[in-house]
Amino acid sequence: MAADKLISSGGPWESVIGYSRAVLAGEYVHVSGSTATVDGILQHEGDAYGQTLTAFEVIRSALAQAGYDLSDIVRTRVYLANAEDMDAVGKAHGELFSDIRPAATMLAGIKFINPKMLVEIEADAWKPNK
Repeated sequence: MAADKLISSGGPWESVIGYSRAVLAGEYVHVSGSTATVDGILQHEGDAYGQTLTAFEVIRSALAQAGYDLSDIVRTRVYLANAEDMDAVGKAHGELFSDIRPAATMLAGIKFINPKMLVEIEADAWKPNK
């Protein structure tokens, strides 16, 4: 299925690498890996909990451009630099999704391009077309 809509963050790497912040395909929105980088600046250095909440704000913004919200998320993939951050990241994830409880994967030991990044999150959202 071809994409119905490509959603851009306006970041400089999208055209160079060849990706979109998110892609609307039918009833699904697939959001690319999102970090706590806002306007080119990493937020909450050294704070995995804060980085997680900010990454989900980046995701929320991408979803909103497709008419979706965090409540439409059916799957998340969380990548951690350090396994020791699992509790902090899990706490933030749980606060956002305690009622929704999407399918989720969490992996640790990831080497990010920016070594100050502690977490990156991908999300898939679904809702029926109206």
